Amino acid sequence: MKKILLIEDNKDIRENTAEMLELANYKVFAAENGKAGVETALKEKPDLIICDIMMPVLDGYGVLHLLHKNPGVQNIPFIFLTAKSEKADMRKGMELGADDYIVKPFDGTELLNAVESRLKKLELLKKELSSDLNGLNELLYTSTGKDILQSLAEDRNINRYKKKQVIYSEANRPSRLYYIRKGKVKAYKTNEDGKELVVDLFSAGDFLGYLALLEGTVYKETAEAMEDTELAVIPKEDFEDLMNNNREVARKFITMLAKNVTSKEEHLLGLAYNSLRKKVADALIKLHKKYTPLQGSPFIIDISRDNLASIAGTATESLIRTLSDFKSEKLIEIKDGAISILNEKKLENLLN
Repeated sequence: MKKILLIEDNKDIRENTAEMLELANYKVFAAENGKAGVETALKEKPDLIICDIMMPVLDGYGVLHLLHKNPGVQNIPFIFLTAKSEKADMRKGMELGADDYIVKPFDGTELLNAVESRLKKLELLKKELSSDLNGLNELLYTSTGKDILQSLAEDRNINRYKKKQVIYSEANRPSRLYYIRKGKVKAYKTNEDGKELVVDLFSAGDFLGYLALLEGTVYKETAEAMEDTELAVIPKEDFEDLMNNNREVARKFITMLAKNVTSKEEHLLGLAYNSLRKKVADALIKLHKKYTPLQGSPFIIDISRDNLASIAGTATESLIRTLSDFKSEKLIEIKDGAISILNEKKLENLLN
Protein backbone atom coordinates (compact mmCIF):
# COMPACT_ATOMS: atom_id res chain seq x y z
CA MET A 1 0.00 0.00 0.00
CA LYS A 2 1.39 3.40 -1.03
CA LYS A 3 1.90 5.96 1.73
CA ILE A 4 0.79 9.59 1.29
CA LEU A 5 1.54 12.47 3.64
CA LEU A 6 -1.13 15.19 3.67
CA ILE A 7 -0.11 18.54 5.20
CA GLU A 8 -3.11 20.89 5.55
CA ASP A 9 -4.06 23.28 8.36
CA ASN A 10 -7.78 23.41 7.49
CA LYS A 11 -9.38 20.58 9.44
CA ASP A 12 -12.34 20.03 7.11
CA ILE A 13 -10.17 19.94 3.97
CA ARG A 14 -7.62 17.71 5.71
CA GLU A 15 -10.22 15.19 6.87
CA ASN A 16 -12.17 15.12 3.57
CA THR A 17 -9.01 14.77 1.47
CA ALA A 18 -7.64 12.03 3.71
CA GLU A 19 -10.93 10.16 3.43
CA MET A 20 -10.87 10.29 -0.39
CA LEU A 21 -7.30 8.98 -0.44
CA GLU A 22 -8.05 6.19 2.01
CA LEU A 23 -11.06 5.10 -0.07
CA ALA A 24 -8.64 4.82 -3.01
CA ASN A 25 -6.56 2.36 -0.92
CA TYR A 26 -3.74 4.70 0.12
CA LYS A 27 -2.31 4.82 3.63
CA VAL A 28 -2.59 8.44 4.73
CA PHE A 29 -0.59 10.35 7.33
CA ALA A 30 -2.07 13.76 8.15
CA ALA A 31 -0.29 16.79 9.62
CA GLU A 32 -1.95 20.06 10.68
CA ASN A 33 1.03 22.34 9.95
CA GLY A 34 4.34 22.48 8.11
CA LYS A 35 6.55 21.68 11.10
CA ALA A 36 4.55 18.57 11.97
CA GLY A 37 4.56 17.63 8.29
CA VAL A 38 8.35 17.71 8.02
CA GLU A 39 8.69 15.60 11.18
CA THR A 40 6.22 13.04 9.79
CA ALA A 41 7.98 12.95 6.41
CA LEU A 42 11.34 12.21 8.04
CA LYS A 43 9.80 9.48 10.19
CA GLU A 44 7.46 7.73 7.74
CA LYS A 45 9.24 8.29 4.38
CA PRO A 46 5.98 8.54 2.37
CA ASP A 47 5.76 7.78 -1.34
CA LEU A 48 4.16 11.17 -2.06
CA ILE A 49 3.49 14.44 -0.22
CA ILE A 50 0.47 16.73 -0.69
CA CYS A 51 0.99 20.08 1.01
CA ASP A 52 -0.93 23.33 1.45
CA ILE A 53 0.99 26.57 0.88
CA MET A 54 -0.39 29.01 3.42
CA MET A 55 -0.04 27.44 6.91
CA PRO A 56 0.96 28.53 10.40
CA VAL A 57 4.33 27.67 11.97
CA LEU A 58 5.93 26.70 8.64
CA ASP A 59 4.41 27.33 5.20
CA GLY A 60 4.52 24.99 2.20
CA TYR A 61 7.59 26.66 0.69
CA GLY A 62 9.46 26.11 3.95
CA VAL A 63 8.39 22.46 4.01
CA LEU A 64 9.68 21.88 0.49
CA HIS A 65 12.93 23.73 1.24
CA LEU A 66 13.65 21.64 4.35
CA LEU A 67 12.79 18.34 2.64
CA HIS A 68 15.14 19.08 -0.25
CA LYS A 69 17.98 19.50 2.23
CA ASN A 70 17.52 15.93 3.52
CA PRO A 71 18.80 13.17 1.16
CA GLY A 72 16.37 10.64 2.63
CA VAL A 73 13.26 12.53 1.48
CA GLN A 74 14.45 15.03 -1.12
CA ASN A 75 13.23 13.00 -4.10
CA ILE A 76 9.70 12.29 -2.82
CA PRO A 77 7.11 13.62 -5.33
CA PHE A 78 5.58 16.82 -3.96
CA ILE A 79 2.17 18.30 -4.85
CA PHE A 80 1.09 21.75 -3.65
CA LEU A 81 -2.49 22.59 -2.70
CA THR A 82 -3.27 26.22 -3.47
CA ALA A 83 -6.28 28.53 -3.46
CA LYS A 84 -7.09 30.32 -6.71
CA SER A 85 -5.92 33.60 -5.21
CA GLU A 86 -2.47 32.07 -4.67
CA LYS A 87 -2.11 30.62 -8.17
CA ALA A 88 0.26 33.40 -9.22
CA ASP A 89 2.64 32.21 -6.51
CA MET A 90 2.89 28.71 -7.98
CA ARG A 91 5.86 29.72 -10.15
CA LYS A 92 7.84 30.10 -6.95
CA GLY A 93 6.78 26.61 -5.83
CA MET A 94 7.71 24.99 -9.14
CA GLU A 95 11.07 26.77 -9.11
CA LEU A 96 11.69 25.36 -5.64
CA GLY A 97 11.15 21.85 -7.03
CA ALA A 98 7.46 21.01 -6.62
CA ASP A 99 6.22 18.39 -9.08
CA ASP A 100 2.62 19.54 -9.45
CA TYR A 101 -0.12 21.64 -7.87
CA ILE A 102 -3.88 21.34 -7.39
CA VAL A 103 -6.11 24.42 -7.12
CA LYS A 104 -8.70 24.48 -4.33
CA PRO A 105 -11.55 23.72 -4.44
CA PHE A 106 -10.87 20.43 -6.24
CA ASP A 107 -12.92 17.27 -6.77
CA GLY A 108 -11.92 13.70 -5.94
CA THR A 109 -11.22 12.72 -9.55
CA GLU A 110 -8.78 15.59 -10.06
CA LEU A 111 -6.94 14.75 -6.86
CA LEU A 112 -6.71 11.00 -7.51
CA ASN A 113 -5.57 11.48 -11.12
CA ALA A 114 -2.74 13.76 -10.00
CA VAL A 115 -1.68 11.31 -7.28
CA GLU A 116 -1.81 8.30 -9.60
CA SER A 117 0.21 10.09 -12.28
CA ARG A 118 2.98 11.06 -9.86
CA LEU A 119 3.17 7.60 -8.30
CA LYS A 120 3.49 5.97 -11.74
CA LYS A 121 6.45 8.20 -12.47
CA LEU A 122 7.93 7.33 -9.09
CA GLU A 123 7.81 3.63 -9.96
CA LEU A 124 9.52 4.30 -13.26
CA LEU A 125 12.33 6.21 -11.57
CA LYS A 126 12.98 3.15 -9.40
CA LYS A 127 13.30 0.85 -12.40
CA GLU A 128 16.63 -0.13 -13.88
CA LEU A 129 16.51 1.22 -17.44
CA SER A 130 19.12 0.66 -20.10
CA SER A 131 21.46 3.59 -20.69
CA ASP A 132 20.68 3.75 -24.42
CA LEU A 133 17.92 5.53 -26.28
CA ASN A 134 15.42 2.74 -25.59
CA GLY A 135 15.78 3.25 -21.84
CA LEU A 136 15.22 6.97 -22.16
CA ASN A 137 12.31 6.35 -24.51
CA GLU A 138 10.55 4.19 -21.91
CA LEU A 139 11.11 6.87 -19.31
CA LEU A 140 9.79 9.72 -21.45
CA TYR A 141 6.83 7.79 -22.80
CA THR A 142 5.59 7.04 -19.28
CA SER A 143 6.32 10.57 -18.07
CA THR A 144 4.93 12.55 -21.01
CA GLY A 145 3.19 10.16 -23.39
CA LYS A 146 5.67 11.13 -26.12
CA ASP A 147 7.79 8.69 -28.09
CA ILE A 148 11.38 9.85 -27.63
CA LEU A 149 12.53 7.71 -30.55
CA GLN A 150 10.45 9.93 -32.78
CA SER A 151 10.79 13.25 -30.97
CA LEU A 152 14.51 13.13 -30.20
CA ALA A 153 16.40 10.97 -32.68
CA GLU A 154 14.19 10.56 -35.73
CA ASP A 155 13.92 13.20 -38.45
CA ARG A 156 17.42 14.35 -37.55
CA ASN A 157 20.33 14.97 -39.84
CA ILE A 158 22.41 11.82 -40.24
CA ASN A 159 26.19 12.19 -40.34
CA ARG A 160 28.18 9.35 -41.88
CA TYR A 161 31.77 8.69 -40.86
CA LYS A 162 34.36 6.45 -42.46
CA LYS A 163 36.62 4.16 -40.46
CA LYS A 164 39.24 6.19 -38.51
CA GLN A 165 37.39 9.47 -39.13
CA VAL A 166 37.28 11.81 -36.10
CA ILE A 167 33.80 12.73 -34.85
CA TYR A 168 34.88 15.32 -32.30
CA SER A 169 38.22 16.31 -30.80
CA GLU A 170 39.51 16.78 -27.28
CA ALA A 171 39.33 20.40 -25.99
CA ASN A 172 36.63 21.44 -28.48
CA ARG A 173 33.30 22.78 -27.23
CA PRO A 174 30.21 20.61 -27.87
CA SER A 175 27.33 21.90 -29.99
CA ARG A 176 25.33 18.68 -30.34
CA LEU A 177 24.47 15.29 -28.91
CA TYR A 178 25.07 12.20 -31.04
CA TYR A 179 23.07 9.00 -31.18
CA ILE A 180 24.74 6.02 -32.87
CA ARG A 181 22.40 4.43 -35.38
CA LYS A 182 25.01 2.12 -36.84
CA GLY A 183 28.68 1.34 -36.24
CA LYS A 184 31.28 1.42 -33.50
CA VAL A 185 33.07 4.39 -31.93
CA LYS A 186 36.01 4.68 -29.54
CA ALA A 187 36.80 7.61 -27.25
CA TYR A 188 40.48 8.11 -26.44
CA LYS A 189 42.93 10.49 -24.84
CA THR A 190 46.42 11.23 -26.19
CA ASN A 191 49.51 11.91 -24.09
CA GLU A 192 52.41 14.24 -24.93
CA ASP A 193 54.16 11.47 -26.86
CA GLY A 194 51.13 10.87 -29.04
CA LYS A 195 50.20 7.54 -27.45
CA GLU A 196 46.50 6.76 -27.37
CA LEU A 197 44.56 5.42 -24.40
CA VAL A 198 41.01 4.26 -25.12
CA VAL A 199 38.70 5.37 -22.29
CA ASP A 200 35.32 4.24 -23.64
CA LEU A 201 33.62 2.25 -26.38
CA PHE A 202 30.25 2.95 -28.01
CA SER A 203 27.95 1.02 -30.32
CA ALA A 204 24.51 1.31 -31.95
CA GLY A 205 21.96 2.59 -29.42
CA ASP A 206 24.46 4.64 -27.38
CA PHE A 207 24.60 8.40 -26.84
CA LEU A 208 27.87 10.11 -27.60
CA GLY A 209 29.27 13.42 -26.33
CA TYR A 210 26.81 13.89 -23.47
CA LEU A 211 29.22 14.47 -20.59
CA ALA A 212 30.60 17.72 -21.99
CA LEU A 213 27.04 18.92 -22.62
CA LEU A 214 25.94 18.09 -19.08
CA GLU A 215 29.02 19.71 -17.54
CA GLY A 216 29.02 22.73 -19.87
CA THR A 217 32.71 22.13 -20.59
CA VAL A 218 34.92 21.05 -23.48
CA TYR A 219 35.33 17.46 -24.64
CA LYS A 220 37.74 15.54 -22.41
CA GLU A 221 38.57 13.01 -25.14
CA THR A 222 38.54 12.47 -28.90
CA ALA A 223 35.89 10.27 -30.53
CA GLU A 224 36.73 8.28 -33.66
CA ALA A 225 34.80 5.79 -35.79
CA MET A 226 36.19 2.25 -35.58
CA GLU A 227 34.22 1.28 -38.70
CA ASP A 228 31.79 2.97 -41.07
CA THR A 229 29.31 4.67 -38.71
CA GLU A 230 26.02 6.57 -38.88
CA LEU A 231 25.15 9.16 -36.23
CA ALA A 232 21.88 11.03 -35.63
CA VAL A 233 22.74 14.63 -34.77
CA ILE A 234 20.67 16.19 -31.98
CA PRO A 235 21.24 19.95 -31.50
CA LYS A 236 22.48 21.09 -28.10
CA GLU A 237 19.40 23.29 -27.67
CA ASP A 238 17.01 20.33 -28.02
CA PHE A 239 18.98 18.30 -25.48
CA GLU A 240 19.00 21.19 -23.01
CA ASP A 241 15.27 21.75 -23.51
CA LEU A 242 14.63 18.11 -22.65
CA MET A 243 16.76 18.29 -19.51
CA ASN A 244 15.37 21.64 -18.31
CA ASN A 245 11.67 20.96 -18.80
CA ASN A 246 11.25 17.48 -17.33
CA ARG A 247 12.71 17.05 -13.85
CA GLU A 248 12.01 13.31 -13.67
CA VAL A 249 13.66 12.69 -17.03
CA ALA A 250 16.68 14.83 -16.16
CA ARG A 251 17.20 13.02 -12.86
CA LYS A 252 16.94 9.55 -14.36
CA PHE A 253 18.94 10.46 -17.47
CA ILE A 254 21.82 11.72 -15.35
CA THR A 255 21.64 8.57 -13.21
CA MET A 256 21.81 6.33 -16.27
CA LEU A 257 24.73 8.25 -17.72
CA ALA A 258 26.55 8.26 -14.38
CA LYS A 259 26.81 4.47 -14.62
CA ASN A 260 29.01 4.96 -17.66
CA VAL A 261 31.28 7.26 -15.66
CA THR A 262 31.64 4.61 -12.93
CA SER A 263 32.49 1.98 -15.53
CA LYS A 264 35.13 4.28 -17.02
CA GLU A 265 36.71 4.85 -13.59
CA GLU A 266 36.91 1.09 -12.98
CA HIS A 267 38.52 0.62 -16.38
CA LEU A 268 41.18 3.26 -15.66
CA LEU A 269 41.93 1.72 -12.25
CA GLY A 270 42.45 -1.61 -13.98
CA LEU A 271 44.89 -0.06 -16.42
CA ALA A 272 46.85 1.42 -13.52
CA TYR A 273 47.11 -1.67 -11.32
CA ASN A 274 46.49 -4.81 -13.39
CA SER A 275 49.17 -7.08 -14.82
CA LEU A 276 49.77 -7.25 -18.58
CA ARG A 277 47.85 -10.54 -18.92
CA LYS A 278 44.93 -9.18 -16.91
CA LYS A 279 44.83 -5.96 -18.96
CA VAL A 280 44.67 -7.87 -22.25
CA ALA A 281 42.09 -10.32 -20.90
CA ASP A 282 39.91 -7.44 -19.62
CA ALA A 283 40.14 -5.68 -23.00
CA LEU A 284 38.97 -8.83 -24.80
CA ILE A 285 36.09 -9.33 -22.36
CA LYS A 286 35.12 -5.64 -22.60
CA LEU A 287 34.91 -5.87 -26.39
CA HIS A 288 33.10 -9.21 -26.23
CA LYS A 289 30.41 -7.91 -23.83
CA LYS A 290 30.04 -4.57 -25.60
CA TYR A 291 29.62 -5.85 -29.12
CA THR A 292 28.31 -9.43 -28.90
CA PRO A 293 24.84 -9.38 -30.51
CA LEU A 294 21.88 -10.57 -28.43
CA GLN A 295 21.01 -13.04 -31.16
CA GLY A 296 22.89 -14.62 -34.02
CA SER A 297 26.51 -15.64 -34.40
CA PRO A 298 29.09 -14.84 -31.69
CA PHE A 299 31.02 -11.61 -32.00
CA ILE A 300 34.43 -11.90 -33.66
CA ILE A 301 36.94 -9.33 -32.42
CA ASP A 302 38.22 -7.92 -35.69
CA ILE A 303 40.00 -4.66 -34.88
CA SER A 304 43.56 -3.55 -35.42
CA ARG A 305 46.19 -4.63 -32.93
CA ASP A 306 46.98 -0.95 -32.33
CA ASN A 307 43.37 -0.28 -31.34
CA LEU A 308 43.26 -3.35 -29.12
CA ALA A 309 46.53 -2.33 -27.47
CA SER A 310 45.19 1.17 -26.72
CA ILE A 311 42.06 -0.37 -25.15
CA ALA A 312 44.26 -2.65 -23.02
CA GLY A 313 46.62 0.23 -22.18
CA THR A 314 49.76 -1.55 -23.29
CA ALA A 315 52.34 -1.56 -26.11
CA THR A 316 51.32 -3.27 -29.34
CA GLU A 317 54.29 -5.67 -29.16
CA SER A 318 53.36 -6.73 -25.61
CA LEU A 319 49.76 -7.24 -26.69
CA ILE A 320 50.75 -9.50 -29.59
CA ARG A 321 52.92 -11.67 -27.31
CA THR A 322 50.10 -12.00 -24.78
CA LEU A 323 47.58 -12.92 -27.47
CA SER A 324 49.97 -15.63 -28.63
CA ASP A 325 50.13 -16.98 -25.06
CA PHE A 326 46.32 -16.97 -24.79
CA LYS A 327 46.09 -18.85 -28.07
CA SER A 328 48.54 -21.50 -26.84
CA GLU A 329 46.48 -21.85 -23.65
CA LYS A 330 43.33 -22.31 -25.81
CA LEU A 331 41.66 -19.26 -24.30
CA ILE A 332 41.22 -17.64 -27.71
CA GLU A 333 41.41 -18.54 -31.38
CA ILE A 334 42.99 -16.30 -34.03
CA LYS A 335 42.05 -16.74 -37.67
CA ASP A 336 43.03 -14.24 -40.37
CA GLY A 337 43.73 -11.71 -37.63
CA ALA A 338 40.23 -11.98 -36.09
CA ILE A 339 39.97 -13.15 -32.46
CA SER A 340 37.32 -15.52 -31.10
CA ILE A 341 37.02 -16.17 -27.36
CA LEU A 342 37.02 -19.88 -26.52
CA ASN A 343 36.94 -19.70 -22.73
CA GLU A 344 35.19 -16.52 -21.60
CA LYS A 345 34.88 -17.56 -17.96
CA LYS A 346 38.58 -18.28 -17.56
CA LEU A 347 39.55 -15.02 -19.26
CA GLU A 348 37.15 -13.06 -17.08
CA ASN A 349 38.48 -14.62 -13.88
CA LEU A 350 42.15 -14.49 -14.85
CA LEU A 351 44.31 -13.86 -11.80
CA ASN A 352 46.13 -10.55 -11.62
